[in-house]
Amino acid sequence: MKEETRTAPNLKDASYAMHEKGAAVYFHRLTDHLKGKQHLSTLREDFNIWKRQHIKRFSFTSKYFNEKRSKHPLYYHHYIQWLDKRGKLYDYLDRSISYIYMRDIGRALYDKETKEKVSRSVESIRQQLLGEKDNNQLSAFNMVEIYRWAQKENVESSLIWVIDKIKDITATIPKELDPTETRRKLIKIIGGVVIQELDELDASVLPATRAKRLDRAIRLGYAYGLTYPFIDDILDSSLLANEEKKDYASIIRQTLLTGVVPPLSVWLKQTYPFMEFVHAELKEAFEYIRSQHSKEAWESFLEQSYVFFQSQELDREKDLAVETYTNSDLYVPIILKSASSRLIVRSLIDANEDQQVNEQTFYYGIYNQLSDDFADMFTDMEAGSVTPYTYYLKYHEKRKDLINPFELYWTVISYLIHHVYQSDGKTREVILSRAINGLKRFKKKWGEQKYEEIMELFSVEPEFNHEIQRIVRKATDVDFFDKLLRDRMIDDLKNEKKEKEAFSDSVRKIRDTVNSMLPLTPSRSNSLFDDPITEAANYSLESGGKRLRPVMTWVMAVEEYNMDPATIAPLLKSLEYMHTASLIYDDLPAQDNASLRRGRPTLHEVYNTANAELAGIFLTQQAVANQASLTGFDQTAILQLIYYSSIVATDMCRGQAIDLSSRGKTLTVDELTEMCFYKTGIGFEASLIMPAILAGKDEYEKEKLKLFAKHAGIAFQIKDDILDVEGESTQIGKNTRQDLENHNATFVSVIGLNGAKELMWDHYCNAAEALEGIKQNSTFLKHLLDYVINREN
Repeated sequence: MKEETRTAPNLKDASYAMHEKGAAVYFHRLTDHLKGKQHLSTLREDFNIWKRQHIKRFSFTSKYFNEKRSKHPLYYHHYIQWLDKRGKLYDYLDRSISYIYMRDIGRALYDKETKEKVSRSVESIRQQLLGEKDNNQLSAFNMVEIYRWAQKENVESSLIWVIDKIKDITATIPKELDPTETRRKLIKIIGGVVIQELDELDASVLPATRAKRLDRAIRLGYAYGLTYPFIDDILDSSLLANEEKKDYASIIRQTLLTGVVPPLSVWLKQTYPFMEFVHAELKEAFEYIRSQHSKEAWESFLEQSYVFFQSQELDREKDLAVETYTNSDLYVPIILKSASSRLIVRSLIDANEDQQVNEQTFYYGIYNQLSDDFADMFTDMEAGSVTPYTYYLKYHEKRKDLINPFELYWTVISYLIHHVYQSDGKTREVILSRAINGLKRFKKKWGEQKYEEIMELFSVEPEFNHEIQRIVRKATDVDFFDKLLRDRMIDDLKNEKKEKEAFSDSVRKIRDTVNSMLPLTPSRSNSLFDDPITEAANYSLESGGKRLRPVMTWVMAVEEYNMDPATIAPLLKSLEYMHTASLIYDDLPAQDNASLRRGRPTLHEVYNTANAELAGIFLTQQAVANQASLTGFDQTAILQLIYYSSIVATDMCRGQAIDLSSRGKTLTVDELTEMCFYKTGIGFEASLIMPAILAGKDEYEKEKLKLFAKHAGIAFQIKDDILDVEGESTQIGKNTRQDLENHNATFVSVIGLNGAKELMWDHYCNAAEALEGIKQNSTFLKHLLDYVINREN
């Protein structure tokens, strides 16, 4: 073992030197083309062909939609419809999917099998996009669609696992690393690995094998994806001091050289507890990757990873103040890192050995890197990062030997089209469209003046530059679907964060308002006696709680139906009185015999069982009295509401009776679901239906609200069952393992923890799908649903 550890670094360094030599050969080949100006004449011919499809008469409608699409989420879907109506949607998706097959999978577009795969993918996505409802907004990260896909592929458990992992990561990561961007990167990388695996699967693979391989790809994608926030971003951020970064980098290097994760440095561990979490997560991910590979495949993964890390480090260590970097110093590392970042994925999933794909991936990488570096040059310059563009910006006047990176970019494009992809017409179409799209996006982001200054500085040749700028101004149909999704995902994640903050703030304010109106005034009718029943009722009400039911009612009534908050106060109180009464009964010795509720001793533990029973009756009657006191609404609607409320109370009793009679018995999922609907779902339903009754809403809307409430309520109960197993009593405010002690049937006891999680997500999807039929703005209900399944108490 010692011998292996000692010689491994030498082998890895030798391997890196071999890869570096290959990158240097490729770089010199490119510079030979650049010096001979061979790329300019061929590019002019390429653009002459390309322009026939892309330089057309000015279209105000096209300009309008492009501008609107970038500013207003609603127009994403309209843009897709607009493309379809003009017969452009297929081509738009075709070049987008073709680009992904070239960039991420390393395929040649002239390959027959690749053509067929692209065609199938395009048609599938097209049908999915056109199948979306008119009022639906295009979403880059629709959990319902993703979970339904996971159900179809039988990989729900791995998807739930990775969702929980990403949630933990984003909740733990410090602001220096940008939790939102971390989440986006992880999602993107996991998706990329899954796409690679899907490309490797063919129709002959049995469903069970397919599910197993996709499950593995999801977990491997997460394990690999962690390296971006937990290695690259940490080393690029201000989170660690320079000496700490060196120490951390040495840990990563030693891991890749030896295949063994060393312990975290003591001083780093003491200084940054967060780094303990990082180290543990990376170690778990690293060991999982190793467990999924043969010795040979593992060595291949380590080799590619070392090449990637070492080239990244060489780039990261460069200092913009150093004036002596050679062109090779600037370009060879980025050839290595851009190619190896995707070759790693092939080794990660044990992709079939394909020399052509490996070579195409290797040659293609620098195109993508130069494109990204061009887009980020001002940000990189501000950060002091050394890229070909930032270095040229700073030293082009002093160093006449420096290669113009923008000219090399066009050289790479020409080389790819004619020397790697055999002058293929489809490749020309995709690569040139992508290049022009990048320039248009840069111009839009930084403004016309800054764009023109940069174009003048990086001008390849006056005539060529003039032609490129004319194309940038006039080109149409150069948009890409992956860019649309990327922009949409960034918008979605940012908006989601804002909406969640607004949701939490709104819930807190409404809860405070509800809490202020709940206390009951002791009776003054007989001053000779105390009023222990009111006192007991107030004890339960003062215990806090989520107040979800009155909060839901308040939002629907005030924000959706424009009711006066003061007029619905009795309704809000009645809902919480009914709910609190049900909890008092639920905790009694004859029922659940619970000793803790909402973080305090249960009512019967403090006031005895008899007073607890009377307090429950008292609160139930207070609920009816408050409903009868509603004013300002149609009297028939109030009577209908009271009648409906009595039916709800009856059904809740039925649910609790079913629960009590089921103890010690084996229930089916259907029986358990029915019981939980009566216990929990019906309360959610009442919170939505009561304001709908007062607002005079039609039966269609009420049925949709009932459907949402049913599935949201069942998902809530399943989450309770999961927390009863996974949670801590101090965190969730009540006794854990209570159902187990009482021999209660729960979703966890009936179908297991993983089965319960899968069923919870299925009900989540059912509830979310029900929202599509609700006319009102469903943002609050959407975030309520997210809270239901993500809560920790």
